[in-house]
Amino acid sequence: MVDITHKISTLRVATATAIVKVSRQETVDAVVNNLVPKGNVFEMAKTAGLFAVKNTHLSIPDCHPLPIEYTAVEYNIEGLEIHIIFKVKTVYKTGVEVEAMHGASIVALTMYDMLKPIDKEIEISTIKLVNKEGGKSSFKNKFSNVIKAAVFVCSDSIFAGDKEDRSGKVIVEKLDSYGVETSHYEIIPDELDIIQEKTKAFAKDNQLVIFTGGTGLSPRDVTPEALAPLLESRIPGIEEAIRNYGQQRMPYAMLSRTVAGTLGKTVVLALPGSTNGARESMDAVFPHLLHVFHILKGKNHDSL
Repeated sequence: MVDITHKISTLRVATATAIVKVSRQETVDAVVNNLVPKGNVFEMAKTAGLFAVKNTHLSIPDCHPLPIEYTAVEYNIEGLEIHIIFKVKTVYKTGVEVEAMHGASIVALTMYDMLKPIDKEIEISTIKLVNKEGGKSSFKNKFSNVIKAAVFVCSDSIFAGDKEDRSGKVIVEKLDSYGVETSHYEIIPDELDIIQEKTKAFAKDNQLVIFTGGTGLSPRDVTPEALAPLLESRIPGIEEAIRNYGQQRMPYAMLSRTVAGTLGKTVVLALPGSTNGARESMDAVFPHLLHVFHILKGKNHDSL
C-alpha cells in the first residue's frame, strides 16, 4: 500500500452513484410497494452497502483500513432506472472515493440478487464517483505571483564545516514541491544577532523566512530567543500543529521550541534542526500554511 504516514487527517467526503435498470414497470412497482418475495429491497440493499463500505480494504488490496464515520444511501427512480446515491465521510489521512464506489456497487448487486427471480433482464451500469472533498485537492492556494522563501540553517558545526547540512536541503526540496521558490539559502552560526539581522533583511523581499536548527534546549540554541522580539504576531496554531504532528511520530518532539509568527506580511518559522524534524514539520503545515498569504492581504476564509 501507499505510505500515508506523513499525511495529516482532514475531513474526507465522497459520493458515488450506480444505476440498476429493470426491464418492466411491474418490477419497479414491486420494489416501491415492498412486494418483492425476498424482502424489502431498499432496506436490504442499504444494509449490504453499509457492511461493504466498512470492509472495502478486505476486497481491494491497496485500500487502507480506515474509520467510516458517516454513510448515507439514497434512491431516485427515473422510469425503469433506480439511481443509487452513496455518500461516505471520515476524518482521516486518505480519501474515501473507492469506499463510496464499493458501497454503491454492493447496493446495486444486492438489488440485482433480490430482483432476479421476478426480472431476468436487469442491468447494472454507471458506477462512478460524482464528488470528492478533502485532502490537498480541496485546499489549493493560487497566487498571481510566486511565493519566495529564504532558508537559513542555524548550526555552529555545519557553519564550521564539521557536518553536512541535510535539514535545510529537505526544506528547500519541500518548498519546491509546493511551488515556493527558494530565493536564498545560507548556513549561519548559532548567534542571536546574526539570526535577527538575517530575519530583518530577508523579510523585506520574501514571504517566508525559515530557520532550521537552534530550537532545542542546549545553551547555544538561541533561535527562538532571537526571533521572539522581532515577531509582530505569533501564530500558535502553526506551532501546535507542528509539535502535535511530531509527537505522534517521535516522543522527543515536545522538547522542540518551534516558532511561527509574522513580521510585516512575511511569515517567519523556526523549525527543528534534525532532518526528520524538519521534514515532519514541513509535512505538518504545508501546503495549507500558504493560505495565510491570502489572509495577510485582507481576504477572509470564505471568499477564497
